[in-house]
Amino acid sequence: MKKVTVVLAVVVLVVALGSLAFAAEMKKGTIKSVDAKAGTVVFCAEGTTADVTLKAGKGVDLSKVKAGAKVEASIEKDTLEQVMTAKPKAAVGC
Repeated sequence: MKKVTVVLAVVVLVVALGSLAFAAEMKKGTIKSVDAKAGTVVFCAEGTTADVTLKAGKGVDLSKVKAGAKVEASIEKDTLEQVMTAKPKAAVGC
């Protein structure tokens, strides 16, 4: 019985870790351009100078995405899964 429990625990751990590896990554950055006809956006992540062309996922409404917008984007491989306006940093001090 203990062997079955150990094997089951190992399987659950492997599946959990595997799913984390494929999870979408959240990045802050700027939308450089939007091509609604092609269903793509050009995105530049904060801290980089490289622009990346991303395909818009099925749930992304490109009519609400504007060039120059500061955003938080959920990216999986080369697909933009979700995009939302970045929250401005709170002012510190008086």
